[in-house]
Formats: sequence, structure tokens, C-alpha cells
Amino acid sequence: MAVKASTKPCRLKVFQAAFGFHESVVAAPNQGAALKAWGVRQNLFAEGAATIATDAAAVRAALAHPQTPLRRAVGSKAAFKPEADASDLPDVPPPSPRSPPKAKGVKAPKVEPSKPPPPDRAPMEKAQARLRAIDEDRRKSEAELQARQAALDREAQADRKDWLARRKTAAKALEIEQRAYIKAGGEDG
Repeated sequence: MAVKASTKPCRLKVFQAAFGFHESVVAAPNQGAALKAWGVRQNLFAEGAATIATDAAAVRAALAHPQTPLRRAVGSKAAFKPEADASDLPDVPPPSPRSPPKAKGVKAPKVEPSKPPPPDRAPMEKAQARLRAIDEDRRKSEAELQARQAALDREAQADRKDWLARRKTAAKALEIEQRAYIKAGGEDG
């Protein structure tokens, strides 16, 4: 199925923005097309630097030249033109021919660079105190663990001694019972 080309003309809006000493208007279908016509990548509309034109003369001039940026000097009531002349720039006074004379024999006072205040040691000292407290807690924990380990070692030694004594007694009783069994006529083995 073929797609029909739209015969309806594109509806244009007129946008305005200021660039240095010039203000510019352009008739474009949307903000993106206006930015492209101005050759700008950043979104001037989002920044508030570009808006929809409200001046009737500016709108008429821009619609007469669609997609072409027109400009004039900022603050001027002159007509917008496709190319700005140097004559439409504001008058800037010429620079003064001489700089003011310097006073002779008077030296400017030497300004000593001020030393910055010494850095605050309080945060570092607070961090050192925290570190010392953590190390002290660890030493106490290790001492407690060593005491508990020594108590467990003594308990294990006493338990082993008790086990050995009971086993020795039980082994002796078994030996007596085996001799009595063999003596009574039981087989050795």
C-alpha cells in the first residue's frame, strides 16, 4: 500500500532569540527546526533564551522568509533582515587614547599575602581517640578470651584425667573377669 504525501502545507510558528548584539527571528514548524536554522545545539527554549515572537512586524518578516533566520541590532526598531549590516550594530565609544598618568615616586604599599588559618586538628584528634578506644576494646576482648581458653584447657585436662582413671579401673575389672571366665572353663579368645 503506497503512502500518500501530505498536500497540507506545514504550519509555521515564529520564534525569537538574542545572540550577542543581535536579536533574531525565524519562522519554523517547531522549536527543534528553529534551533537548527539558528545553528544552535543547546536548547535555548528550555533555558528561556528563546521564545515565541509576539512583535507583529517580526512575525510578518519571518513568515515572508520561512526557515531563514532574520536579525537586527538588539533594542533597534529597524526591520529584520536576512543579513545584518555592520551599520545596524550599536555605537560603541572609541577607547580612550591614553591611560591615566601614574604618580611618580610613590610606591604602592607592599601587600603581604595573608597566611591561611592553620587547619583544624579537632576532627583528626577525634578520629585518633576513636581508633584508640577500638584498640583498647580489642585488648580487653583478647584478655577475656585468653582467660576463658585457660579455664577450658584446665577443664579439658581434668576431664581427661578423670577419663583415664575410670578407663584404668574398667580395664582392670575386665581383666579380672576374663581370667575368671577362662578359669571356669571358658575358651580363651
